[in-house]
Amino acid sequence: MESGLGVPSLGLELPPFLIALNLLVTRTCKMDWRSLGSALLFPVQMLYYLLKAGARLLLPTRLRDLSADVVLITGGGRGIGRHLALEFAKQGAKKVILWGRTEKCLKETCETIRGMGTECNYFLCDVGNREEVYQQAKVLREKVGDVTILVNNAAVVHGRSLMDSDDDALLKTQHINTLGQFWTTKAFLPRMLELQNGHVVCINSVLSLSAIPGAIDYCTSKAASFAFMESLTLGLLSCPGVSTTTVLPFHTNTEMFQGMKVRFPNLFPPLKPETVARRTVEAVRTNTAILYLPWTMHVLIFLKSQEEEWSERKRCGRDGGSSRKWDILQVLDFSACGIPCHYRDTLGKVVHDVDGPRL
Repeated sequence: MESGLGVPSLGLELPPFLIALNLLVTRTCKMDWRSLGSALLFPVQMLYYLLKAGARLLLPTRLRDLSADVVLITGGGRGIGRHLALEFAKQGAKKVILWGRTEKCLKETCETIRGMGTECNYFLCDVGNREEVYQQAKVLREKVGDVTILVNNAAVVHGRSLMDSDDDALLKTQHINTLGQFWTTKAFLPRMLELQNGHVVCINSVLSLSAIPGAIDYCTSKAASFAFMESLTLGLLSCPGVSTTTVLPFHTNTEMFQGMKVRFPNLFPPLKPETVARRTVEAVRTNTAILYLPWTMHVLIFLKSQEEEWSERKRCGRDGGSSRKWDILQVLDFSACGIPCHYRDTLGKVVHDVDGPRL
């Protein structure tokens, strides 16, 4: 017998390294010369990342001093947003501002941060509402001051297949997850450029690069969000003092996908929200443009780059029809959440609608 990833099942749990090696060897045997070249380049890429990590250990990057920064976190009341707020306060931010739609969560997080000795304020704001964003941004500047670090974290998911989705719910996901970043960035970026001091952060998802069925609204919004950040980053290259960070985490243990299981958890372990928060703040302080969490996501991104070739081989029958596309669906098991993985499934339901927790 074989497992879902083509790994022989002998009743024993193989080490993560052997699982990854088996995947790479199996796929390499079915590649043409062009794809084989990409596969051979992969170890070089991994060596580059290892050398880069070693260089950072020997020659640490100068960290950004947060003592003068005003940090705004959307969806800051719970989930990853709450932990981001706590981590920025812990690492010395001057002020932490929370935006969200649930006052109880915002108030609790705000009180916790104040107890740490950091000034904190919260405002009720739906980032999907353009007029509300602009109005609250004006109020924030008058009461608190200029925002120097903007963290676009708020997100929702409508867990249904396309044909079973409510149109209004689909629009809501796009308004919050995608357009919300347009409105918040437009509201605060001009002043950052004037001050020549600012940082725009996006808490995205690996699903922006490797979509899955059953969360079509979320994957689409995150792909658009990734393109937004990529374009924004390129546009800011000639702007001194203003930078960006895009964070691409794997499944994080938050409310949004309760009950979801991860196949091969030793190779692809679910992330803790506090880990995502800590690594995100570190990325801001070291001016890191893109952060994959965990590091094994680099492997998934490489395999995803070969997906088109494998799909073409399967359609043309060049591999006897045995080729299987590699995607995150083979790592994540959504059946426990009741999220439909194919259009033949009819278990669609709204999983959670929250400010912050995400896949």
